[in-house]
Amino acid sequence: MSICSLKGSHALLCRRAFILASGNRTIPPQIMLAQTVPKRDSHSALYQMVKKRKVNARANLQANAYPPSKKTNPNGNQQYSELNITSENTKSSLKTKFLTECASTSSSISPASKLNSNAFSQNPRKTAQDLNKELCRQKFSLNTEVLRAANCNVSRKASAESKSTTVSTDPKTISGAPPGGDKSNDKTKPFILVVAAALGVGGLVYYFMNEKSTTPPPPKSKSLPPSSADLPKHVPYLLIGGGTAAFSAFRAIKSNDAKAKVLMITDEHRKPYMRPPLSKELWYTAQQGEISEDYRFKQWTGAERSLYFEPEEFFIEPAKLNDSPNGGIAVAQGFKVTKVDPTKRIATLSDGYEISYDECLIATGCTPKNLQIFLDAPPAVKERVMIYRNPEDFEKLKKYMDANKNVTIIGNGFIGSELSCSLANYNKNKKDGGGRIFQVFPETANMSKILPDYLSKWTMEKVQSQGVCVVPNASIKSVQRDQSQLKLHLSTGETVLTDVVLVCVGCEANTDIAQVSGLEVDSNLGGFVVNAELEARRNLFVAGDCSCFFDPLLGRRRVEHHDHSVTSGRLAGENMVGKKKPYTHQSMFWSDLGPEIGYEGIGLIDSSLPTVGVFSLPSKADRQTDNLSENRGADSENKTPTSTNRELADVKCSDEQKENYGRGVIFYLKEEKIVGILLWNIFNRVGLARTVINQNKKFDDLNEVAKLFEIHS
Repeated sequence: MSICSLKGSHALLCRRAFILASGNRTIPPQIMLAQTVPKRDSHSALYQMVKKRKVNARANLQANAYPPSKKTNPNGNQQYSELNITSENTKSSLKTKFLTECASTSSSISPASKLNSNAFSQNPRKTAQDLNKELCRQKFSLNTEVLRAANCNVSRKASAESKSTTVSTDPKTISGAPPGGDKSNDKTKPFILVVAAALGVGGLVYYFMNEKSTTPPPPKSKSLPPSSADLPKHVPYLLIGGGTAAFSAFRAIKSNDAKAKVLMITDEHRKPYMRPPLSKELWYTAQQGEISEDYRFKQWTGAERSLYFEPEEFFIEPAKLNDSPNGGIAVAQGFKVTKVDPTKRIATLSDGYEISYDECLIATGCTPKNLQIFLDAPPAVKERVMIYRNPEDFEKLKKYMDANKNVTIIGNGFIGSELSCSLANYNKNKKDGGGRIFQVFPETANMSKILPDYLSKWTMEKVQSQGVCVVPNASIKSVQRDQSQLKLHLSTGETVLTDVVLVCVGCEANTDIAQVSGLEVDSNLGGFVVNAELEARRNLFVAGDCSCFFDPLLGRRRVEHHDHSVTSGRLAGENMVGKKKPYTHQSMFWSDLGPEIGYEGIGLIDSSLPTVGVFSLPSKADRQTDNLSENRGADSENKTPTSTNRELADVKCSDEQKENYGRGVIFYLKEEKIVGILLWNIFNRVGLARTVINQNKKFDDLNEVAKLFEIHS
């Protein structure tokens, strides 16, 4: 007999006993609720047996107590609807007596089927009273169980143990109110609790049933092969990675081998594209609304181009690569290489498929870092935290910007500072001004790891003037989801309310396949260790962000710039066709922080090194306008003499000069030799800067060297 069936039997017995004992035909709401439990046939037979015994007992009781006044109904049957008590006061006192006895009695719940029916014949009056007391106890036990089941703190096993649970007679434990309280409230409270519990359980069931259906589907690719079986088993040239370095290697291979067949394997679902415009030009060209399919943007020179290196029709389907008479490049999208065997020249995919090669290039790039506080955050917080790397991230961020949401950027490096200025400029084109842009970082000012301290702080003021709320010297202590926004608690005691967080704190090289492939990774810089020809093993090359190469002038380095990816990829491609050239190139980088600040750097650019800054100061009239973009083409006659800032003990920059870093050159020194040059708002002079660094010598007067860059023109 199940627990639910036993409850149904108890409820029916309680109902009949209550009617017979008090003459009250009103069914308590608790018993009405329990009465909905379906009963079995055996329960019905038991009920009829107990009912018949009750009728006989009451008939004998009436005959013994009042023999002359026995009543019959018109059909001749004895009345059994109530006890023959005519006084209302007597009825009331009997009811009060029963309730009092129930409230002062503590017993265990026992099934009605175990009641001793033989007691009726021995002492009918006493047995009837005992029956009412027992049934009343059961009624209180049922009420207590309903309250406990409606309580979220009660586990499921409580109902299974209810048979042996002792019911307390303390009114607070049972109903939470004294016996003389509001009776209507006592009757409706259990019903409300049970309904609330039912709604809660129903909501949980609905959530788990529909959880899978609410998960967004993975992105689809138009050119994704159905399986790795469509890929060739052998290719002459294999490129692992689909970024700038890999595509630059393909161009070099194709230039030296016109019929070369090249297979590119990438885990992305796009053809090769450029990354720098995602944080720069694309935001200055983009308008509210939809984005063009090929992500067209306007360069600073005014020329318009696509984010992709080549259109879709330029590439060959992987299954048709070996049949192409003139060769070409095929891109296998959505696949990942998990191992490379340099000895057997075999690359293994994640599904176990193997591709043999003659020459192979690893150009897996790097992955943006995230902060541990966001990695450990709950899902509600994680869905509002982004890293910025690809066109999908650009589209997602643009939707937030078009909806005038607040954006918080964590980090003060290249991507973080560029995005802050780009998003602030994007908001300027809106009539309502858009949402707020915050930039939070633990350093003292923008680009502090690249720029000297004085120039870094001056740059931060320029970034703030563009509409960015810069919060330096601050780190994230905790994060919470407050309705539709995130609440960032900073180490400074401040709180930032934002709709989305962009984490821009650098990236680390993708070297997952190094250990299983027997390749060396630099323990300090990261990246695959390669020789001067960018070889990790014979016929296995590495280029781009994931390569750690040896620079004859500056030592072993790992560079994460676009120019290095282009140049190292091109050199690796040439060496894959047998050129065997050493890598001696000094790569450059560029960055733009709004319309007023643009700079190019080459060599070892590190703010921890001693620096010498030579700037062309504007005239007094130009200082009043403080418009750097207007001063770019000014004649040297309107300039004051050149000012030199040397961050050494013997030379200091005056306070008057600190506000006027409009155009100049910063030299980075190591052992008094120039190892890096930063051109501040000076363009098209990188070749000259490369020549100066390659001389690898000491200069007596850096002012004379600065004049070579025409800082006054």
